[in-house]
Amino acid sequence: MDVRIGIVQSMKELDIELPDDADRDKVLADIEAALAEEGRILWLTDRKGRQVGVPVAKVAYVELDPPASDRRVGFGIS
Repeated sequence: MDVRIGIVQSMKELDIELPDDADRDKVLADIEAALAEEGRILWLTDRKGRQVGVPVAKVAYVELDPPASDRRVGFGIS
């Protein structure tokens, strides 16, 4: 699962690849809890075990990849 975090007053975004076994609901709950408290740091651990911390005051948006079952590959007609 990938998490993309937009940073206030920055054109770049952080792209963090979480481990394949990461629980989407727990990650989402952890992000929501961090964003709810002013002055807190949002910590995420990527696939290689590196920890990334972002002060929540600098977070513009957070985007999670859709669950694997929602991903579509190839061409399709809607």
